[in-house]
Amino acid sequence: MREVLPELLSWWKAGETIGVGTVVATFQSAPRPPGASMLVGPGGEAVGSVSGGCVEGAVYELAESVVASGDPVLQRYGISDEDAFSVGLTCGGIMDVYVEKVNRSTFPELADIADDIENDRPVAVATVVAHPDPEWLGRRLVVRPEDAEVPRTGSLGSERADHSVADDVRGLLAAGRNETLTYGPDGERRGEGMRVFVWSFAPAARMLVFGAIDFAAAVAKIGKFLGYHVTVCDARPVFATHSRFPSADTVVVDWPHRYLKAEDEAGRIDDRTVLCVLTHDPKFDVPLLEVALRLPHVAYTGAMGSRRTHEDRLARLQEAGLTEEELARLSSPIGLDLGARTPEETAVSIAAEIIALRWGGRGERLTEVAGPIHHGTLAAALEDA
Repeated sequence: MREVLPELLSWWKAGETIGVGTVVATFQSAPRPPGASMLVGPGGEAVGSVSGGCVEGAVYELAESVVASGDPVLQRYGISDEDAFSVGLTCGGIMDVYVEKVNRSTFPELADIADDIENDRPVAVATVVAHPDPEWLGRRLVVRPEDAEVPRTGSLGSERADHSVADDVRGLLAAGRNETLTYGPDGERRGEGMRVFVWSFAPAARMLVFGAIDFAAAVAKIGKFLGYHVTVCDARPVFATHSRFPSADTVVVDWPHRYLKAEDEAGRIDDRTVLCVLTHDPKFDVPLLEVALRLPHVAYTGAMGSRRTHEDRLARLQEAGLTEEELARLSSPIGLDLGARTPEETAVSIAAEIIALRWGGRGERLTEVAGPIHHGTLAAALEDA
């Protein structure tokens, strides 16, 4: 929803009614992830996408119908659907799309949620998308961290359901994940019947780029493109400037190891953070990696350098007392083997490695491998079924 929120909020503030279709679950090679949304505006405008073009027409028509009736619909599209080709989902995937009517009456919390998102305050929205009792459909629970001024607003239908769902939602919010959760009709954890879709609006994951070199400018640019909040850090003020790194959100002049340690102590490093060490100078990268590789909760730590630099770096880190387990967290030389030469090509290589590690990809040519395009436990299970 994040990408269509400005248009949605504008119509909502004007008192208009909008049809909203949201991907709430995907299986196999579905083109868009859970949380992708499409709006049908009051004048028939289409904003956003749920499938990259495959089923937009069908969702558009369904949204118009839902706005007219007021009754939300959970619709599955894909290879299990005999009409898959007629609606255009020919990629072999399956997706569940929840379509609802949104206005000030049906979604009164929207303005507060938008304010949280605008100000980088974590917030999640849990919506009942399937339930044996139609009265529960569309009910929402807005969940914030427990130490927030208002940790929870709204209700799904019972205190038991609210408590169970809020507890699970905070886990998804901490990880920045959108997901559909299944419960019994009254929130029983081991039951079935109620499906709740969770939109997690956590602040953007961080990419910390160390070393104010030309490669860092390219990495910062692609990191920003991937949705990271990008920081470039270098101890040399003549190189660490905003004019040299216009894509970065923040440029910091400090010793890299000192900055990283301070950020960790302040609680600003989490398991979504990626660290790109591009200094390839022992006086910078060895102290930095001593700190980085002892952080158990980062998503990725990569270091640039030749094979010779890598071997020298490992020896220095071993002398500094790092264990084999800690050294195993290091991706070095950084990136995938793409044959990259230029800073821009190298940035693609680094980004490709980060993506592959995040989703379990192997970095091989898709034309030369079998199996699902999208990785993950569910995709693998469906492929093996």
